[in-house]
Amino acid sequence: MKIKPLFLSLAMAGMCSQAMANAIDQNSYANLDDVVTTHLNLDLDVDFADKQLEGFVEHTLQWNNSKSRTLVLDTRDLDIDKVMYKDQSGNWKKATFDLAKRDDVKGSKLTIVFKNQAEVVRIYYNSRPEASGLQWLTPEQTASKTHPFMYSQSQAIHARSWIPVQDTPAMRVTYSARIHTPKDIRAVMSADNKDALYKDGDYIFDMPQAISPYLIAIGAGNLEFKAMSHQTGIFAEPTILDASVAEFDDTQAMIDKTNAMYGEYAWGRYDLLMLPPSFPFGGMENPRLSFITPTVVAGDKSLVNLIAHELAHSWSGNLVTNATWEDLWLNEGFTSYVENRIMEEVFGRDRAVMEQALDSASLRAQLKTIDAPDTRLNLKLNGRDPDDAFSSVPYTKGQLFLIYLENKYGRDKFDPFVKAYFKEFSFKSLTTAQFVTYLKANLIEKYPGVVSMDKVNEWIFEPGLPSDAPNPTSDAFDKVDTATAAWLKGDTTAAQLPTADWSVHEWLHFLNNLPRDLSQEHMVELDSEFNLTQSTNAERAFAWFMLAVGNGYQPIYPALDKHLSGIGRRKLIVPLYKSLITNGKKEWAQSVYLKARPGYHPLAQGTIDALFE
Repeated sequence: MKIKPLFLSLAMAGMCSQAMANAIDQNSYANLDDVVTTHLNLDLDVDFADKQLEGFVEHTLQWNNSKSRTLVLDTRDLDIDKVMYKDQSGNWKKATFDLAKRDDVKGSKLTIVFKNQAEVVRIYYNSRPEASGLQWLTPEQTASKTHPFMYSQSQAIHARSWIPVQDTPAMRVTYSARIHTPKDIRAVMSADNKDALYKDGDYIFDMPQAISPYLIAIGAGNLEFKAMSHQTGIFAEPTILDASVAEFDDTQAMIDKTNAMYGEYAWGRYDLLMLPPSFPFGGMENPRLSFITPTVVAGDKSLVNLIAHELAHSWSGNLVTNATWEDLWLNEGFTSYVENRIMEEVFGRDRAVMEQALDSASLRAQLKTIDAPDTRLNLKLNGRDPDDAFSSVPYTKGQLFLIYLENKYGRDKFDPFVKAYFKEFSFKSLTTAQFVTYLKANLIEKYPGVVSMDKVNEWIFEPGLPSDAPNPTSDAFDKVDTATAAWLKGDTTAAQLPTADWSVHEWLHFLNNLPRDLSQEHMVELDSEFNLTQSTNAERAFAWFMLAVGNGYQPIYPALDKHLSGIGRRKLIVPLYKSLITNGKKEWAQSVYLKARPGYHPLAQGTIDALFE
């Protein structure tokens, strides 16, 4: 009972810094210096026939400028019907509004003018089928094949495509919602989902903690629920529910270990929503209900680091949030670091180091393909879509920076720093500059002579990796390399490779480090011995397909067609389309894409469309 006022007070305490941060958020029209939404109330119908959400949203407003009478919101491809507002006397009045011409990145500015300052404004609207933050799936495009499915993906600035909102991570808002669906469809949200346990087509949700708008999320489909522990459970289509529970039943152990390291989990429950295969990401850290791709249900818990990553966001990202998308590394770098610490605590140091090494190798390869300015942690978007900020840089370079600090100071000093950082900025949004100020005062100057501010600035503001950046290595990978070299020289056969005890991480290291001009004889031998073309592990299949496309290995193409048509996770499909185009298979790739495209999320469609222009 005492938690809610605390959360609200924390949110209010951060308003000044949020308004300041918004001044440099080039991706939002919101006038936070004048007025801030403190609470959203949604009342929406989920219309599968017309592929739209329809209803209204109410904004409870806090005015920071006594002279202002204008509220500016972000929208994209929304139809606005009317706007009403409640004045200080409690009377509802009609407000005037203007919906500006659409900007390709930011959408359309919605300007609402009041005769006097409103306490609450209600906007009646509907989304459109092309909403970038929603995907509408037919029954045939789902796992169960029986019911339609709809889900949101609001990060980075896609919340505005289904809610008129101040769509910047610089602000935080509590929300409530009433969602209406067909009676055989269950709705869930990034909120308290108690009411969703009863399937009746009318669902009430409440999120008492203040979150940034990109963390507002909704899903609706043929969903059932199964608990994994007193604090965790899974919503999923019936066909994948039991397998998901078996795969992710270590989630409670992950929470318990993270609590001990970084402070108590602040969100109550931590549930998972298993999405259809078209979900464009591995996961999305929507608070209380992480959205998860089914491509990580491998049957052997080999890919559960994704769950550790989304859980880690409950501290880094959801609790302490980047103020702009140029500060994305504050979310993702810290989360990648905490994810790996969770994996170490639950599954051991050896596995954690293997995952560090794989990610580091991937980053170093990607750095060669990225323009130098975009390899800085504190990225400059310069008017670009913030989706462009997502690469290995904020994730793995950010993680390596924190590993560097850990190595320099030792965990006895660095762990308390991270824990105190999460506490200091709980339920607040901050910029890179604010972080640097905190780091300087609470680590660099507290323990002088260990790391200089020049080195900190090199990591954060300079391109590439510093020459003394950590380069994690694994003894297990050394053994894989020795066996690989012997096979390539002809000293052993593929059957003699010591794969019986290989983890998926060792397999990925093996496949990713094979020569890109491997002979057809070697390709045939590997495929014959290990049936790699038919691999059921999505990550291993991807690594094999990437090798095979580059080497012109023809037997993969029926299975590759199935892979590209059956999943929409961008990490596992976009590089393959790029490689196919580069390696003379553009016509084949385009024929597959035309067939697969209707099942891809709009974010994946936009990325891949550009490849064929």
